[in-house]
Amino acid sequence: MRRSWRALVLLAAALLSACASTEDKDITAGWSAAKLYSEAKDEMSSGAYDQATKYYEKLETRYPYGVLAQQALIETAYGYYKQGERAQALAACDRFLKIYPNNPATDYVLYLKGRINFYDNDSWFSWLSDQKLYERDQHAARESFEAFKELTTRFPNSKYTPDALLRMRYILNALAEYDTHVALFYYRRGAYVAAADRAQEAIKNHPDAPARQLALAVLMESYDKLGLTQLRDDTERVLKANYPDSTYLTQGLPPRNESWWKLW
Repeated sequence: MRRSWRALVLLAAALLSACASTEDKDITAGWSAAKLYSEAKDEMSSGAYDQATKYYEKLETRYPYGVLAQQALIETAYGYYKQGERAQALAACDRFLKIYPNNPATDYVLYLKGRINFYDNDSWFSWLSDQKLYERDQHAARESFEAFKELTTRFPNSKYTPDALLRMRYILNALAEYDTHVALFYYRRGAYVAAADRAQEAIKNHPDAPARQLALAVLMESYDKLGLTQLRDDTERVLKANYPDSTYLTQGLPPRNESWWKLW
């Protein structure tokens, strides 16, 4: 009886060991670079970005030289981007730009890097929620702008440049809105010197942005609170000259922060 139980235990252990061995076996062990790339591409096309990324990373590790390895690194960045893994996606982009600075796809990788930061839902782009712009970090927006700027400077004829230019303008408008609402934030808390300084910064750095109108109004009201009547009157003249129908001239500053797209 004891021998029978012992035999059963040994048999069960052997079966479990065999199952574990089968599960741990890498089915890609004997795949060529072309096979890995083909399988990864199929997974990517079907939306299985996690599996596709794993295949691309295996390709780059096993076959680090050649065109397929370079393309695999680009696809790895894109795969992480589609999974919402911003840090890994940016790391893959930066690694590609460092290793292959003169690759024909450099313009695309710069564009992808800009897009990754542009859609960073955990920072500046989340103005779609109820949280105010002045409460959010602008680092991702600036990083996005720098990537697009490098793209448009180095590759003015790239097919990605027109869209990058549009996004750069959008980012500048958003950054101007950010500075303006920080100024308004200071004004409401009685920090009029800080409000005036931040409003001046917004006007100087983003003279063509829609938020300039509100920035001038904040600056005018801040000067008024500080008793700087001459500066207040000068700013009011500028506001009237550029925005003669501005509601800020008749109704004062908004009771709450407005969304920047309403200022168009």
